[in-house]
Amino acid sequence: MLLHLVRHAHALAEEEDKTRPLSPRGRGEVARLARFLGSSGVFRPAHVWHSPLLRSRQTADDLAARLLLIDALRVEIPGLLPEDDPRELAERLHLHPKDRGDIAVVGHEPHLSALASLLVRGKARPDLFILKKCALLTLELTEAAHKKTGHARWRVRWHISPELLPPTPSSTAAHPDPFVNQ
Repeated sequence: MLLHLVRHAHALAEEEDKTRPLSPRGRGEVARLARFLGSSGVFRPAHVWHSPLLRSRQTADDLAARLLLIDALRVEIPGLLPEDDPRELAERLHLHPKDRGDIAVVGHEPHLSALASLLVRGKARPDLFILKKCALLTLELTEAAHKKTGHARWRVRWHISPELLPPTPSSTAAHPDPFVNQ
């Protein structure tokens, strides 16, 4: 089973809009990530969990729409806010049936880094990872367990940072992206 941790894309500042929706830049970041993932075929989660914050939901929705994840169940999950305790989500993952497919979690920093550190080494602090906006860290479930908690141990499968993604092709300028202005 794979666990895809995705930090939300760039959002408007709170001074511009208190709900902090994705900015045009953020929509472009999601488009670049989706284009890359779509060409590789390695991102096919059965579940897409996101925080209650608008920027997280929009990132999850845009990614799912662009990758045609029609059957993926998108759900707002408690415990995904920036300062939430990562042990809550780790427990949810521990109880989630392993045969139900891969999971994508779209959330925030510092929560996602703490969660990844907890799952990989059994301690949330100090962080082993820092996720930039619209970065993806994929973990793979192992057969091993952490001695202290008894929860499954995860290992890093890959980490995609947004600056590594190819730029949007210039041909898209002639064909506006329908997701950018929504």
